[in-house]
Amino acid sequence: MTYGFRVKRSWIRIEPQLLETFRTLPVANVSDSMSRLCGLGHGLRPMHRSGNLAGPALTVRTRPGDNLMLHKAIDMAEPGDVIVVDGGGDTTNSLMGELMLAHALKRGVAGFVLYGAVRDAEAFLERNVPVFACGVTHRGPYRTGPGEIGFAISINGSVVEPGDLILGDLDGVVSVPKAEAATIALAAVKKHEAETKQMTDTEAGTVKRDWVDIALREAGCEFID
Repeated sequence: MTYGFRVKRSWIRIEPQLLETFRTLPVANVSDSMSRLCGLGHGLRPMHRSGNLAGPALTVRTRPGDNLMLHKAIDMAEPGDVIVVDGGGDTTNSLMGELMLAHALKRGVAGFVLYGAVRDAEAFLERNVPVFACGVTHRGPYRTGPGEIGFAISINGSVVEPGDLILGDLDGVVSVPKAEAATIALAAVKKHEAETKQMTDTEAGTVKRDWVDIALREAGCEFID
Protein backbone atom coordinates (compact mmCIF):
# COMPACT_ATOMS: atom_id res chain seq x y z
CA MET A 1 0.00 0.00 0.00
CA THR A 2 1.39 3.40 -0.99
CA TYR A 3 1.19 5.98 1.76
CA GLY A 4 -0.20 9.26 0.43
CA PHE A 5 -1.95 7.79 -2.61
CA ARG A 6 -4.43 5.13 -1.52
CA VAL A 7 -8.14 4.41 -1.15
CA LYS A 8 -9.76 2.45 1.67
CA ARG A 9 -13.00 0.91 0.49
CA SER A 10 -14.90 0.42 3.76
CA TRP A 11 -15.04 1.47 7.41
CA ILE A 12 -17.45 1.47 10.34
CA ARG A 13 -19.88 4.39 10.44
CA ILE A 14 -21.50 5.89 13.53
CA GLU A 15 -24.68 4.07 14.57
CA PRO A 16 -27.83 5.48 12.91
CA GLN A 17 -29.66 5.74 16.25
CA LEU A 18 -26.93 7.93 17.70
CA LEU A 19 -26.88 10.02 14.55
CA GLU A 20 -30.58 10.78 14.97
CA THR A 21 -30.02 11.83 18.59
CA PHE A 22 -27.31 14.29 17.58
CA ARG A 23 -29.34 15.61 14.66
CA THR A 24 -31.66 17.42 17.10
CA LEU A 25 -28.84 19.14 19.03
CA PRO A 26 -27.19 22.52 18.41
CA VAL A 27 -23.50 22.32 17.54
CA ALA A 28 -22.73 24.66 20.45
CA ASN A 29 -24.21 22.20 22.98
CA VAL A 30 -22.20 19.34 21.53
CA SER A 31 -19.03 21.42 21.48
CA ASP A 32 -19.51 22.44 25.11
CA SER A 33 -19.97 18.79 26.04
CA MET A 34 -16.58 18.01 24.47
CA SER A 35 -14.76 20.67 26.52
CA ARG A 36 -14.73 22.97 23.46
CA LEU A 37 -11.76 21.07 22.02
CA CYS A 38 -13.14 19.31 18.94
CA GLY A 39 -14.40 22.02 16.63
CA LEU A 40 -13.00 22.10 13.11
CA GLY A 41 -11.95 25.73 13.35
CA HIS A 42 -13.29 29.21 12.88
CA GLY A 43 -12.00 29.36 9.29
CA LEU A 44 -14.77 27.08 8.02
CA ARG A 45 -17.85 29.08 7.13
CA PRO A 46 -21.20 28.06 5.63
CA MET A 47 -21.57 28.31 1.87
CA HIS A 48 -25.30 27.54 2.10
CA ARG A 49 -28.16 29.75 3.27
CA SER A 50 -29.63 27.68 6.08
CA GLY A 51 -29.99 24.17 7.43
CA ASN A 52 -27.98 21.76 9.53
CA LEU A 53 -25.46 19.07 8.65
CA ALA A 54 -25.31 15.62 10.24
CA GLY A 55 -23.77 12.39 9.00
CA PRO A 56 -20.82 10.01 9.12
CA ALA A 57 -17.52 11.29 7.76
CA LEU A 58 -16.13 10.11 4.46
CA THR A 59 -12.59 11.42 4.84
CA VAL A 60 -10.41 12.73 2.03
CA ARG A 61 -6.87 14.06 2.12
CA THR A 62 -5.63 15.83 -0.95
CA ARG A 63 -2.90 18.08 -2.22
CA PRO A 64 -3.97 21.74 -1.98
CA GLY A 65 -5.95 22.74 -5.06
CA ASP A 66 -6.32 19.19 -6.39
CA ASN A 67 -9.66 17.36 -6.43
CA LEU A 68 -9.00 13.99 -8.07
CA MET A 69 -9.60 12.15 -4.80
CA LEU A 70 -12.67 14.25 -4.06
CA HIS A 71 -14.17 13.10 -7.37
CA LYS A 72 -13.51 9.49 -6.35
CA ALA A 73 -14.99 10.06 -2.88
CA ILE A 74 -18.23 11.35 -4.38
CA ASP A 75 -18.42 8.23 -6.55
CA MET A 76 -17.86 6.06 -3.44
CA ALA A 77 -20.24 7.90 -1.09
CA GLU A 78 -23.16 6.15 0.53
CA PRO A 79 -26.41 8.10 0.98
CA GLY A 80 -26.14 10.31 4.05
CA ASP A 81 -22.35 10.52 4.09
CA VAL A 82 -20.62 13.83 4.79
CA ILE A 83 -17.48 14.25 2.71
CA VAL A 84 -14.73 15.87 4.79
CA VAL A 85 -11.69 17.06 2.87
CA ASP A 86 -8.32 18.12 4.24
CA GLY A 87 -7.10 20.35 1.43
CA GLY A 88 -4.51 22.09 3.56
CA GLY A 89 -6.70 25.15 4.08
CA ASP A 90 -5.50 26.58 0.76
CA THR A 91 -7.89 28.91 -1.08
CA THR A 92 -5.82 29.57 -4.21
CA ASN A 93 -7.75 26.98 -6.23
CA SER A 94 -11.24 25.67 -5.64
CA LEU A 95 -11.83 22.04 -4.72
CA MET A 96 -15.33 21.83 -6.19
CA GLY A 97 -18.09 23.76 -7.89
CA GLU A 98 -21.61 23.48 -9.25
CA LEU A 99 -21.17 20.38 -11.42
CA MET A 100 -19.57 18.32 -8.65
CA LEU A 101 -22.23 19.49 -6.22
CA ALA A 102 -24.98 18.31 -8.58
CA HIS A 103 -23.33 14.91 -8.94
CA ALA A 104 -22.96 14.61 -5.17
CA LEU A 105 -26.65 15.33 -4.66
CA LYS A 106 -27.53 12.54 -7.08
CA ARG A 107 -25.34 10.24 -4.97
CA GLY A 108 -27.19 11.22 -1.78
CA VAL A 109 -24.28 13.03 -0.14
CA ALA A 110 -25.56 14.90 2.93
CA GLY A 111 -23.02 17.72 2.71
CA PHE A 112 -19.38 18.73 2.64
CA VAL A 113 -16.70 20.09 4.94
CA LEU A 114 -13.90 21.44 2.77
CA TYR A 115 -10.66 22.67 4.29
CA GLY A 116 -10.17 24.61 1.09
CA ALA A 117 -12.24 26.71 -1.31
CA VAL A 118 -15.27 26.36 -3.58
CA ARG A 119 -16.38 28.20 -6.70
CA ASP A 120 -19.82 28.81 -8.26
CA ALA A 121 -20.87 30.31 -4.94
CA GLU A 122 -24.38 31.19 -6.12
CA ALA A 123 -25.05 27.53 -6.92
CA PHE A 124 -24.24 26.55 -3.34
CA LEU A 125 -26.67 29.16 -2.07
CA GLU A 126 -29.34 28.06 -4.54
CA ARG A 127 -29.00 24.34 -3.86
CA ASN A 128 -28.79 25.08 -0.12
CA VAL A 129 -27.04 21.82 0.75
CA PRO A 130 -24.92 22.11 3.92
CA VAL A 131 -21.41 22.96 2.73
CA PHE A 132 -18.66 24.49 4.86
CA ALA A 133 -15.44 25.79 3.33
CA CYS A 134 -12.61 28.25 3.95
CA GLY A 135 -13.45 30.57 1.08
CA VAL A 136 -14.43 31.15 -2.54
CA THR A 137 -12.28 31.50 -5.65
CA HIS A 138 -12.99 31.37 -9.37
CA ARG A 139 -9.76 29.47 -10.06
CA GLY A 140 -10.37 25.81 -10.85
CA PRO A 141 -8.64 22.74 -9.39
CA TYR A 142 -6.12 20.25 -10.72
CA ARG A 143 -6.89 16.54 -11.11
CA THR A 144 -3.62 14.71 -10.73
CA GLY A 145 -3.48 13.57 -7.11
CA PRO A 146 -2.03 12.30 -4.90
CA GLY A 147 -4.34 11.87 -1.94
CA GLU A 148 -6.11 9.43 0.35
CA ILE A 149 -9.67 8.32 1.03
CA GLY A 150 -10.89 6.57 4.17
CA PHE A 151 -7.99 7.38 6.49
CA ALA A 152 -7.63 9.76 9.42
CA ILE A 153 -7.27 13.43 8.52
CA SER A 154 -6.64 16.58 10.54
CA ILE A 155 -8.37 19.93 10.17
CA ASN A 156 -7.17 22.80 12.33
CA GLY A 157 -5.68 20.35 14.80
CA SER A 158 -8.80 18.17 15.14
CA VAL A 159 -8.46 14.58 13.97
CA VAL A 160 -11.37 13.10 12.00
CA GLU A 161 -11.57 9.35 11.50
CA PRO A 162 -13.70 7.84 8.74
CA GLY A 163 -17.16 7.13 10.12
CA ASP A 164 -16.97 9.77 12.86
CA LEU A 165 -20.02 11.98 13.26
CA ILE A 166 -19.93 15.40 11.58
CA LEU A 167 -22.34 18.07 12.80
CA GLY A 168 -22.73 21.55 11.38
CA ASP A 169 -25.00 24.53 11.73
CA LEU A 170 -24.57 28.26 11.18
CA ASP A 171 -22.28 28.37 14.24
CA GLY A 172 -19.75 26.06 12.58
CA VAL A 173 -18.74 22.40 12.43
CA VAL A 174 -17.79 19.84 15.06
CA SER A 175 -16.58 16.25 14.75
CA VAL A 176 -17.63 13.60 17.27
CA PRO A 177 -15.44 10.48 17.56
CA LYS A 178 -17.71 7.49 16.97
CA ALA A 179 -16.09 5.56 19.85
CA GLU A 180 -17.14 8.29 22.31
CA ALA A 181 -20.40 9.31 20.66
CA ALA A 182 -22.79 7.61 23.10
CA THR A 183 -21.22 9.29 26.13
CA ILE A 184 -21.06 12.67 24.41
CA ALA A 185 -24.69 12.36 23.31
CA LEU A 186 -25.85 11.93 26.92
CA ALA A 187 -23.92 15.00 28.03
CA ALA A 188 -25.10 17.09 25.09
CA VAL A 189 -28.76 16.17 25.59
CA LYS A 190 -28.46 17.12 29.27
CA LYS A 191 -26.82 20.42 28.31
CA HIS A 192 -29.52 21.18 25.74
CA GLU A 193 -32.30 20.40 28.22
CA ALA A 194 -30.71 22.68 30.83
CA GLU A 195 -30.39 25.55 28.34
CA THR A 196 -33.95 25.05 27.16
CA LYS A 197 -35.18 25.35 30.74
CA GLN A 198 -32.99 28.41 31.30
CA MET A 199 -34.50 30.08 28.24
CA THR A 200 -38.01 29.34 29.52
CA ASP A 201 -37.13 30.82 32.93
CA THR A 202 -35.49 33.83 31.28
CA GLU A 203 -38.56 34.61 29.25
CA ALA A 204 -40.68 34.21 32.39
CA GLY A 205 -38.41 36.58 34.31
CA THR A 206 -37.59 34.02 37.02
CA VAL A 207 -33.88 33.51 36.39
CA LYS A 208 -31.62 34.31 39.35
CA ARG A 209 -28.40 36.15 38.46
CA ASP A 210 -26.65 35.96 41.84
CA TRP A 211 -23.85 33.94 40.33
CA VAL A 212 -22.49 36.97 38.46
CA ASP A 213 -21.66 38.94 41.63
CA ILE A 214 -20.45 35.78 43.35
CA ALA A 215 -18.03 35.07 40.51
CA LEU A 216 -16.78 38.67 40.49
CA ARG A 217 -16.13 38.67 44.23
CA GLU A 218 -14.38 35.29 44.11
CA ALA A 219 -12.16 36.66 41.34
CA GLY A 220 -11.21 39.65 43.51
CA CYS A 221 -13.31 42.34 41.83
CA GLU A 222 -13.75 45.48 43.96
CA PHE A 223 -17.20 47.07 44.18
CA ILE A 224 -17.18 50.84 44.77
CA ASP A 225 -20.24 52.85 45.77
